[in-house]
Amino acid sequence: MTVVDIAAAVLADSAADPAVGPEQPGEPIAIEAVLARIHGEPLRQMPLDLYIPPDALEVFLDSFEGPLDLLLYLIRRQNFNILDIPLAEVTRQYLAYVEEIRRHNLELASEYLLMAALLIDIKSRMLLPVRKADTGEEVEDPRAELTRRLLEYERIKLGAQRLDQMPQAGRDFAVAQVMLDQVQEARVPQVDLVDLRDAWADILRRAKLIQHHHISREELSVREHMTIVLRTLQDRRFAEFHEMFDASRGLPVVIVTFIALLELAKESLIEITQAEAFAPIYVRLAYLPS
Repeated sequence: MTVVDIAAAVLADSAADPAVGPEQPGEPIAIEAVLARIHGEPLRQMPLDLYIPPDALEVFLDSFEGPLDLLLYLIRRQNFNILDIPLAEVTRQYLAYVEEIRRHNLELASEYLLMAALLIDIKSRMLLPVRKADTGEEVEDPRAELTRRLLEYERIKLGAQRLDQMPQAGRDFAVAQVMLDQVQEARVPQVDLVDLRDAWADILRRAKLIQHHHISREELSVREHMTIVLRTLQDRRFAEFHEMFDASRGLPVVIVTFIALLELAKESLIEITQAEAFAPIYVRLAYLPS
């Protein structure tokens, strides 16, 4: 409990102390101030062993993330040109701040002492006469490396501030979560026109491999081949698609057989099925023969 808490408790509870009763005629008045209440019990005397740490009421007006942050703050606050830093004034202010934090936190001040030594080193080199290099080139400004580090740090700091201003999940908004009941329905694969076309193209390709050079002309009947297909499927439960074609009879017979299959499927006399995608195609009767 701090002195501030004790003082506030005195102002709030001294007038309402139940131990100080109304004035009784003929009796002496005994008034004892209540300094505070701890767990409901009145405190009427300051503890003799009360210890208040030296830094209990310490107030930090400015906080910096490191030596570069402090140095950049001193430069920007006074609108100094970062490409032409007046090291004498900046170093004086920097050392004053380091001396202030050294009194309270020596461990924290050690992080800033290295930068202070660097500032003093740069200032001492600037006081020395400028000598040209052996190659005749201009000597680099001792402040150049420090300026580069400050500019790079400032870019990173501004980028971090812009990122922090962007909305963040959990801080600026919450992610909505919705539970949906998904019912999976069994889907029966259907015969795709592309699969049927590819199967037909494969049959045509194999039919062209077996060709006979007959000049005679043969008249083919679609109805006749429809009957042949039905007769072929009559004693079989199902047959593969390619089994319905006799490639040895030539390309015209294969084409007429395919047209006959399409006509039978159109009239719902046969069914062309496929168990799953890329599976073999089967042909069967749409009715059971008696």
